[in-house]
Amino acid sequence: MDKINVLGINFDNVNMNEAVDRCKDFLKGENGNLIVTPNPEIVMRAKDDEEFKNIINNAALVIPDGIGIIKGANILETPLKERVAGYDLICNLLELGKDGSISFYFWGSKPGVAEIAKQKMEEKYPNIKIVGVDDGYFDDNKKAEIVERIKVAKPDVLLVGTGAPKQEKIINELKDQQIFKIGIGCGGSIDVLSGTVKRAPKLFIKLHLEWFWRLLKQPSRLPRMMVLPRFLKEVKKTKKELNKKEN
Repeated sequence: MDKINVLGINFDNVNMNEAVDRCKDFLKGENGNLIVTPNPEIVMRAKDDEEFKNIINNAALVIPDGIGIIKGANILETPLKERVAGYDLICNLLELGKDGSISFYFWGSKPGVAEIAKQKMEEKYPNIKIVGVDDGYFDDNKKAEIVERIKVAKPDVLLVGTGAPKQEKIINELKDQQIFKIGIGCGGSIDVLSGTVKRAPKLFIKLHLEWFWRLLKQPSRLPRMMVLPRFLKEVKKTKKELNKKEN
């Protein structure tokens, strides 16, 4: 599979259909496969966290979730096919499993939200198989209890929405125990599935302004958004260094 390196993170150069096909292949096996959905914020965090970077680069699938990643790859003259949003990939998997052929487990968000997400998905897809839910607030003892519940449920797809890098490290810890086939660090996707957080209107998504919509809704996100100019500055610096080596 073609890989594109952006600031030390190796992205799979896939479009959405290809990402879904990869997931179908994962579902045919028994091994746990970690899917990571880095945006510029995650890439910058991984620059300063070697363990996190290694987890990402050893994941089964790494998709570019964020238009900033696409812009960065273009600056480096190693373009990626398209943005593959983690939330959209999850929605495609839910659609694929609407007949009950794929089981899901929702782990994350505030208490009660995963239950609402489960209810919403069951209303939308009456035959869908959601075999467990847990919130994202836990200590070591509660975490051990949650893991035991997952072992019993053995979901095909485990969604962990506890924020990066915590969610990816959790999935990485569990992926060799053959208790799920796909594990996705899903950030706030469970909130959106529940309806407690609204996704940006389609026009904002089409214009690659989903980040701006989130900022309008949550001005407190501004410090997090400031990572994008730092990310692009690092990308341009890397491009200059590559040009010097070539010359």
